[in-house]
Amino acid sequence: MKRASLKDIAEALNVSKTLVSLVLNNKANEWGISEETQKKVRKKAEELNYYPNQMARGLRTGKSNIIGLVVADISNPFYAKISRTIEHEVTQLGYHLLVCSSDEVEEKETKLIELLRDRQRVEGLIIATTQQNAEQFNHLKKQQYPLVLIDRKLPGFGCSYVGVDNNKGAYQMVEHLIKMGMKKIGVVNVTPSHLSSLNERVEGYKEALKKNGIKFNPEWIQSVSYNDIGNTTAQAVEKLLSSSVGVDAIFTINNYVAINCLQATHKLKKRIPEDVAIVCFDDLDAFNFSHPPLTTVAQPLEQIAEEAVRLLMKQIDGKKFLVAEKILPTKLVIRESCGGLLKRA
Repeated sequence: MKRASLKDIAEALNVSKTLVSLVLNNKANEWGISEETQKKVRKKAEELNYYPNQMARGLRTGKSNIIGLVVADISNPFYAKISRTIEHEVTQLGYHLLVCSSDEVEEKETKLIELLRDRQRVEGLIIATTQQNAEQFNHLKKQQYPLVLIDRKLPGFGCSYVGVDNNKGAYQMVEHLIKMGMKKIGVVNVTPSHLSSLNERVEGYKEALKKNGIKFNPEWIQSVSYNDIGNTTAQAVEKLLSSSVGVDAIFTINNYVAINCLQATHKLKKRIPEDVAIVCFDDLDAFNFSHPPLTTVAQPLEQIAEEAVRLLMKQIDGKKFLVAEKILPTKLVIRESCGGLLKRA
């Protein structure tokens, strides 16, 4: 069905296109257009299934009322929940949201930012970046373009950022495992290895070992590939559970890794937590129903989204780039996947 235009409505009512535009843009009263005429225009617009061309309106007004969001993978429940909350928040403020996935590919993210900024004319960007340097972001900063980074930050680049205390969250998790009697604690990390959030979690893990007098073994950290997560996680788990390494527990760096780690452990016919404890930095609803339910570090996803929107809108309204950092606390959620191991102490 052909999309109705202002011209179609005007011709159907035998009035000018300008009159139709004034009515549909809520300016009819200013121009003395009668209530009866306004009702006719709105009724005809509804009959013809008319809806405004937002891009054309944006060109006229200089505002698109669109916010761009770039995340690593929208299918990941972590980003899906954040995206849903951001969409709710911006909609309440009269904006629309465009969401894109970078798939952890720097070149793709760079092109998506250019597309959203230059072609879609979004008024601001919220990004969980996978980039290693700040060249593109420095360009946006020079232009005073509204920008908020979430979950991951770029060292040395000042901008608005919302994330959690990854170091402390990981520290608390590992210390809990140690108190449960575990001394050999492995980590399954994921590439790209430069991501700030992952590095902070690894540092928290190492600090907990050091404070509790446990000597770190480099073989306890195994990295897996985002692009081949199933196979590489299976290899990492097999290595960690081998007789030469033989960890008591596996700390998975995020929910994506945890799911694959659970699958790999079950394929090896290892019991959780009797043979090995499994814990995760990230909390999914599904982890409460896994077998056994998974002990996790929960992040305040809704609060991350709300704070990101608040900081972005502050920049949009003030027409000025803002440097502000909001670090939110995590919560240790203790379930059964690391229980029943006190006998190892």
